[in-house]
Formats: sequence, structure tokens, C-alpha cells
Amino acid sequence: MTDQFIYFQRSFLISAVLALFACGGDSDDDEAQAAIAATPQYQITLSNLTFAQPLSPAAVIIHQLGFQAWIDGQQASVALENLAEGGDNSMLLSEAANASQHIISISGTGVVAGGGSEMFELAVQADDVNRTYLTVATMLVNTNDAFTGVNAMNISNMVVGETRRYTAPVWDAGTEVNSETTGTIPGPADGGEGFNIDRSGDRDFIVFHPGVLTQDHGLISSVLNETHRFDNPAVSVTVTRIE
Repeated sequence: MTDQFIYFQRSFLISAVLALFACGGDSDDDEAQAAIAATPQYQITLSNLTFAQPLSPAAVIIHQLGFQAWIDGQQASVALENLAEGGDNSMLLSEAANASQHIISISGTGVVAGGGSEMFELAVQADDVNRTYLTVATMLVNTNDAFTGVNAMNISNMVVGETRRYTAPVWDAGTEVNSETTGTIPGPADGGEGFNIDRSGDRDFIVFHPGVLTQDHGLISSVLNETHRFDNPAVSVTVTRIE
């Protein structure tokens, strides 16, 4: 075997190895670029943990830090009042969409009965994935102005396949007296008035809800009964990054 043949043989082997590494590098780069370019997508499930308190169509909002649908101890916005008194999420969704921090939002398709759930899927831009916050708001419709949900929960930096679960208590919007009387509750227990622009509450700020009293517990004028009572937490919100 000549020295020239050995030289060419070695050259061929080296070239082949380099080509193999080059192919592997291109594949890794392609996968990395694809991961960056992929649209982050989240599956969000709202579950009603109460026995017989239907939830109004939810407002589901993904946004950057800085937007807050409500602040405990402060006055409710008119948009939140509409949701908390009448179950109408349209003004809150519009308010969110007009905020500079807004990324994407969606409305629930209907009422979520006690023990039921609704699932949403929302996609965001890749450059928003590390500054992503979640707000979900819904009314307990067999009440005067009770609402629940999660407020500006940080879901940034979730990896594909990761799941996070949050539970939420019930808040009182403070915009209407918790009278529970005929004509004041929009849910199926009464079918009464929803939103009223006049604020009749004995306080005009958001606090944790003390719970309903009902006719079975001493409030004879109430249209509610034992089945409409609720414990905390009232809902759970499960978030999974699926893409």
C-alpha cells in the first residue's frame, strides 16, 4: 500500500466525519430555531368547585405585568361591576383589550354549572412567553355581586408540558347590598335585575365575600337556600403549556 493511497484514505475518513458532525449541527440548529419560532400555546381550564352556584361566562385574559382587573380593598371599576352584578364580561374584556399590557383574551361560551368546567386554548407570540400573566374573572350568578377568579397570575417561563393549578376565593364587589331579595339576583334562583349603575352597597370597595345567608339560615326575605351556599375556594384554574 503506497503512502499516497494511505493519505487519500485518511483524507476521505476525515471529510466523512466532518460532514457527519456538520449534519448533526444543522439538525440541532434547525430544532432550536423551530422551538424559538413555535407559537406558545396554553390550555386553561376553569372548574366550578361549588355545589349549585353557576358561574357566568368567564373573561379569560393573558397580559403583561401591569394590568389588574381588580385590587382587593379598592373600588371596583364599572367594567368589573357589570360582571359582578350581572355576569356581563364584555366591558371587562374591552377594558383589557384597550390596555397596553394586553396580549390576548377570550370569553367563555356560557354558564358553568356547579361541578362543571370549561376549557380554553390561547396562543401568544414567542416574544411574549417570558412576560405572560393570566387573569380569569366570573360571577357567581345566584348572588348580588359576588365574583371569583385569578388576578394577574404569573405564568411566564412555563415549559411545554408543564401544568400549574390555582384556586380562588370569592370576592364581594361592594357595589350592591347583599340583600338576596326577590328581583335583585340575576341567576336562576331569582331571575332578577343584573347590573344597576347605582351603587347601593354599604361600602364601595372590594373585599372577600362573607358568604350568602339564605332563607334556611335566618334571612327569611332571601330567595336563596342551602344549595346556593359556597365555600372557599370556589373555583380552580389549571394552566398547561401545550406548545
